[in-house]
Amino acid sequence: MNARRRALRELAGLALAGLALPCRALASGSDYPSQPITIVVVYPPGGGADIVARDLGRKMTEAWNVPVVVENRPGAGTTLAAAHVAKAEPNGYTLLMTDVSFAIAPALYKKLPYDTVRDLAPISLVNGVADALVVNRDLPVHTVRELIDYARARPGQLSYASAGNGTLNHLAPEIFCRMAGLDMTHVPYKGAIAALNDVMAGRCQVYVGALVSVLPQLRDGRVRVLAVTGAHRSALLPDVPTVAESGLSGYDAEAWYGLLAPAATAPAIIEKLNRQVAIISSEADFRRRMVAQGNEVVAGTPAEFAAFLRAEIAKWRVAVAAAGASVD
Repeated sequence: MNARRRALRELAGLALAGLALPCRALASGSDYPSQPITIVVVYPPGGGADIVARDLGRKMTEAWNVPVVVENRPGAGTTLAAAHVAKAEPNGYTLLMTDVSFAIAPALYKKLPYDTVRDLAPISLVNGVADALVVNRDLPVHTVRELIDYARARPGQLSYASAGNGTLNHLAPEIFCRMAGLDMTHVPYKGAIAALNDVMAGRCQVYVGALVSVLPQLRDGRVRVLAVTGAHRSALLPDVPTVAESGLSGYDAEAWYGLLAPAATAPAIIEKLNRQVAIISSEADFRRRMVAQGNEVVAGTPAEFAAFLRAEIAKWRVAVAAAGASVD
């Protein structure tokens, strides 16, 4: 009887050990990836985030010999895609490509279906995105200082266009006005194209938008660029100063793209993904394609991206409060 019990215990132990092997392999990330990976993008196909995700996915496919596909889930200010990934199986096979709106959403929405910090694990910041401060070509200003002086002399008479309440091109000018002590009127539109069209037509005077999207209008002389809004000049227009360089010290309102996973994803898998993003980011052809899109490659560690996200959430919370913006 004792021998039989010992034999049963040994068999049970072997069975449990066999069951535990896949869990240990998953936790160590040694067999990752072994199946297709999906990168969920917060916007429709064709936009900046989509282009970056597809370039990353193509490079990951080449490196790992597993399909990496892009799934577009636009809507609700990027929160639909973020909620989907936050609730996905934390196995490294469902990832999120998002942008600055991910950091704006906690202040903009009264209730989110996920916790921005607790429910998603940062993998890597991928790109900073150059944005430009532009004005209607007939506005008699050619520098940031001239715009500030002109607007101060005409409180409430100038307006800035945006793609909608709570977007970057609403909040970036709001920070500009708050820092410079200006009174300009916000005019929201249903999308960036409509906003930029009305600046070109003179119905609004000021606009902040993605540099790559306004380049054709700049080259045709339909708008005038005064500065880029990030901390660094853009390789696309290296002679154009930043807003901070132009006299508004400390101003930094830049878009970005970053990659995240569900929060419970094994650290080893997060690290493996991060290393691959770093490798891809160092490749010359990838960097060329990013620069052509008006992006600056800024890949870093998961810890650096986590700290960056906390700072961004705090910064945009102040901007949303100042603007009085909200989405029900």
